[in-house]
Amino acid sequence: MWFSDADEGKQKLKQFDNVFDDIKQVIDYQPHIVLVATNTVADFITGIKVQIFHGFNAQKRPVKSVGFSHFKIRGFFDLYCTQGPSTTKGFQELAEKLAYFKVVETGWSKVDPLFPIQEKTVPKDRPTILISSTFTEKLSLAYNQQLYTEIQRLIQTKQFDFMLILHPKMEQHIINKWQKLCCDNFNYYDTTDLNPLFKKADILLADTTSAIQEFILQRKPAIAFNNKNNHNYLINIKRVSQLEKALKLDIANLDEIYHHMNQFIQQLHPYNDGKSSLRIIDESIKFLHADKQNLKSKPLNLNRKFNVRKRLGHFTFHTYNRAFTLKK
Repeated sequence: MWFSDADEGKQKLKQFDNVFDDIKQVIDYQPHIVLVATNTVADFITGIKVQIFHGFNAQKRPVKSVGFSHFKIRGFFDLYCTQGPSTTKGFQELAEKLAYFKVVETGWSKVDPLFPIQEKTVPKDRPTILISSTFTEKLSLAYNQQLYTEIQRLIQTKQFDFMLILHPKMEQHIINKWQKLCCDNFNYYDTTDLNPLFKKADILLADTTSAIQEFILQRKPAIAFNNKNNHNYLINIKRVSQLEKALKLDIANLDEIYHHMNQFIQQLHPYNDGKSSLRIIDESIKFLHADKQNLKSKPLNLNRKFNVRKRLGHFTFHTYNRAFTLKK
């Protein structure tokens, strides 16, 4: 069964029949396993709470205690299904320290549709460029007027076909502005299903968004405009004047970038079989039946629990602070 308390999620779930409309139905269902892509979950429903993640670690927001917000523990989950060695290491260290959840590496279900990868080279004539931007203004290329003007110029040259996706939280006036560029070789897509666009694109142009990590799993080049981390597996540019040359892949160290990209993928998400979702289900069922006496109770977490109740409009003192076990 599916459930979302957010309006955007509810719209997406209208295509399915197996959907709960309100939290009362979820409580009555008494699930054994709850798979969660968001940062919080209702602690007053039954079942093990499994974090499956809604993005890769884009390293946007440093957090003093854990390095980056991707590794921030919020006290709701019993099992973390991690994406690859770089994620597993961070959460495993926290699991050993806190001792109330388990970590298992499965790969990330969101990228399953990318596989198997269709190997192809970037065409020299009129490659397809996918532009993707985060919604945080200080990190977002969509707010940069100089870049906008340069894209506008490049459209006129007919050297590239452009596709644009913007974060669903992007301010509407920014979306409207970019939509004005639409023509035969510039298309805007109002979607959160990025995998078909990833497959179609030859090159990604982005900023500091986790879409970069998803895209390069295909071993295709990504250009990062003012990326705050300057990763060695990206074509990093800081000035708009560098863009056209970068889009033509006229880069001296391109082979070196591909080498670093392959190394990074092995740490980020080494699974290319498209079966991460299956591993998540298998590991969740295994954990459901496992002996959990060695796990501590989850923290009281009163403030976050209150906020969950407020958001769902369901106030109760009932909570499950220990991981649920279903006897075989």
